[in-house]
Amino acid sequence: MKIRNIFLVLVGLVLLGACEKDYLDTKPTSSTATPTIFETTKNAALAINGINKLMTRQFLGSQGFNGEGTIKMYYGNYPGNHFYVNLPGWAPIINFTYMENTTSIYLYYPWYYYYMIIGNANAIIVNIEDAEGPQAEKDFIKAQALTFRAYSYFMLSQLYGERWKESNNGSSNCVVLRLDTSTGDIPLSTLAEVYKQVYDDLDEAIALYTASGKTRNNNYDPDKNVAYAIYARAALTREDYGKAVTMAQNARNGYPLMNNAAYKAGFFTPTSEWIWSSYGASDETLYFYSYQAYIAYNSSASAVRTYPKCISRELYNQIPASDIRKGLFLDPEAMAYTTTTGEAATNSPLYKKAFSLFPALYSTAKVYAYMQFKIAAEDLPGVGNLNHFRSSEMYLIEAEAKHFLSDPTGAQNALIALNQGSGRDPLYTCDKTGTALLNEIKKYRAIELWGEGFDWFDHKRWGDPIVRKAHPAGGNFQATLAVTIQPNENNKWVWKIPVKETDYNNDLK
Repeated sequence: MKIRNIFLVLVGLVLLGACEKDYLDTKPTSSTATPTIFETTKNAALAINGINKLMTRQFLGSQGFNGEGTIKMYYGNYPGNHFYVNLPGWAPIINFTYMENTTSIYLYYPWYYYYMIIGNANAIIVNIEDAEGPQAEKDFIKAQALTFRAYSYFMLSQLYGERWKESNNGSSNCVVLRLDTSTGDIPLSTLAEVYKQVYDDLDEAIALYTASGKTRNNNYDPDKNVAYAIYARAALTREDYGKAVTMAQNARNGYPLMNNAAYKAGFFTPTSEWIWSSYGASDETLYFYSYQAYIAYNSSASAVRTYPKCISRELYNQIPASDIRKGLFLDPEAMAYTTTTGEAATNSPLYKKAFSLFPALYSTAKVYAYMQFKIAAEDLPGVGNLNHFRSSEMYLIEAEAKHFLSDPTGAQNALIALNQGSGRDPLYTCDKTGTALLNEIKKYRAIELWGEGFDWFDHKRWGDPIVRKAHPAGGNFQATLAVTIQPNENNKWVWKIPVKETDYNNDLK
């Protein structure tokens, strides 16, 4: 089923602009919109598809804002420790110095995007019981809306809230909890209150999914496994480790780890381990504005051809030679390249090596040492499905949680299952304990999840500094981007509340 046209239904439900008192636009556009959308469960299901589409839609009149892909790239990859792109002009984003600029569109975008999803989800949650149709369908649709809302509030909490370990057990202020279609003034809720709402939404969603007896038809639709996966990630971030283990195990049930052939196929179509993704196809493309058009190595977009995305030299050197993931990045070996930027000269040995190993590389693409070949596009300029949760992450969540639960054997076994059991590194073993084991978990999160939007979020959660090095110091970052950022700097990595909220929400003045 195509989502492009279905999205038009949702546009009639909730106005998505940003002006004056309607800055969050959580109310229906007219008195007839809500009854029309929720007249039947069939119509309400189309509204869920509309939210699916929001996750891969262009926003705010800027080509860079493309739904969930922007969160992964601008807020997860770019400012991280292991993701390099030769864009010194983007230093304010990559070095995340916009966090206190409350008028910046980059500070505002996540707020705008996630509250748009929340507003649409709230309309479904509030109105679905009045729809005509089987109760099982109502339950399933409401569960999906609750899943969207829980995910959005969790993501907002990571950006606009403090890391849990420094929040005084969640007592610090976080974001505004809007749980219905009203648009009144609402104060900030604490981080603990936001997590409680996320938990409550997911508990209710899981119960409704179960009661409905229904299953989804497409990987891009939320279902019970998606709810478990969100729960696992949220519980880990909240340092609720017992719950993180349980939810991670539940989430990966039925999603076996993909084989090596699937791993090397380009990450643009769902595999056995994709728990949740967003749909992408040639007839529903954002062209040069899609996520893949910013990262896929074979993209024809200038954002990739001119500025290929690379792994940090230091992380690359930590990947064992027996690991198939090492082959997804360009090893310069002893070949020459410009060490200040990483670029290889046209027709140089390294340039020719890249095209020889990966002939799908676009003909006019530049070649950089350590450039990535993990993520590709299915069609040009940047077509592909966008993954959000994989069972691989669930093994890593289990490993980290069990480490903090003083279960080193359980943590080791989770790492072994992910790396050796999957065949990604047939020689992998692990007998580390204590700090060495935690560092091993961190290393394999960085390797396994590279380029998927976790880097900065992980470093914030751990309270680990960003330490990027230029070539003379053993790294491969351009000098402007080779910085060290401590956890207590840059507003403790907390994005401030945008002025578009504080100007119109009197409870925040």
